[in-house]
Amino acid sequence: MSAATETLSSPAQSTAHPPDAVLSVRDLRIGFRQEGQLVPAVKGVSFHIKRGETVALVGESGSGKSVTALSTVRLLGHAAEVEGSVNYAGRELIDAPDKVLRDIRGNDISFIFQEPMTSLNPLHTLEKQLSESVRLHQGLTGAKARARVVELLNRVGIRDPETRLADYPHQLSGGQRQRVMIAMALANGPDLLIADEPTTALDVTIQAQILDLLAELKEAEGLSLLFISHDLGIVRRIADRVCVMKDGLIVEQGPVESIFADPQHDYTKKLLAAEPVGVADPVASDAQVMAETKDLKVWFPIQRGLLRRTVGHVKAVNGATLTVRSGETLGVVGESGSGKTTLALAIMRLIESDGPILFMGRDIALGTAGDSGPCAAICRSSFRIPSAASRRA
Repeated sequence: MSAATETLSSPAQSTAHPPDAVLSVRDLRIGFRQEGQLVPAVKGVSFHIKRGETVALVGESGSGKSVTALSTVRLLGHAAEVEGSVNYAGRELIDAPDKVLRDIRGNDISFIFQEPMTSLNPLHTLEKQLSESVRLHQGLTGAKARARVVELLNRVGIRDPETRLADYPHQLSGGQRQRVMIAMALANGPDLLIADEPTTALDVTIQAQILDLLAELKEAEGLSLLFISHDLGIVRRIADRVCVMKDGLIVEQGPVESIFADPQHDYTKKLLAAEPVGVADPVASDAQVMAETKDLKVWFPIQRGLLRRTVGHVKAVNGATLTVRSGETLGVVGESGSGKTTLALAIMRLIESDGPILFMGRDIALGTAGDSGPCAAICRSSFRIPSAASRRA
């Protein structure tokens, strides 16, 4: 990109990189071409990460956190125009040849992304996907590659990893998929992990497990970590230093204790004060019962062998009883795999279940899930389920 581009210009900054930095970013400016116009996204960002240190980039959506991280190893695509300096272990990456970047990606700098299902291939088993990484970067094949994959899965807390090698991503819970992503990131012994909102899609208990795992791996492997998040509670728990981003700029940075105890910038103060508050209005004692389940069960058969005989069941929902009254909001909470979504699908008659499901006194569990009878009509009108025609549209 031309140095004369006015929209990305910024005040001159020092381009010196700290000698003890694993990654050092100086005066980074990023813009994207849209309809002939250059739209600035990052406007002169500077920070560094020392060996063994965790640095958090925090800010609201659109502040430039992920774009900054992706630019470090040039993963933004051809529409992006980048200026400034990104230095990894003494090597400049902004203008580095593609071969150098391919060697660094995965080997020295690895990414953990927010949603594993967008990164894992749904058509390939865990063994195939993890083996590909160690084959390309380490030249391991056959039994050696398989042994390395088992070692990695065990390292990130996947139980009985040998039995999970033939599994596909959809057969894992959200927490397990994120562990697989971490295993892939660790496969080639990187120096720096870049974790882009790695726990946003997880429930709080699994989120805590993933954060503990990252902290443990960081300590055991001597890793540096760039952690991207909008959740200040997580940042306080995991980071050594914090960089607060807004509108493509780092408006404040410093040790995590200082940022939380004595924030200087108005935006940082606003972030720290952004605690959701509110108390639900009480439900009238005579409010009508709108929906009710009694001892609802959803069991999925476990089938084995050539003839697919049923040898057991996964008891996803095993006796759920609940009541929702008019004007009431009922929260169903639990960790991944506890049956929350399955319960909701059963109530909406999208999957088979056993036990009464009453809507305004009428049992809508009668009939087959997904049928076109009167119960399905009630579900569509009351639970806002689109018709088959609208789903196709």
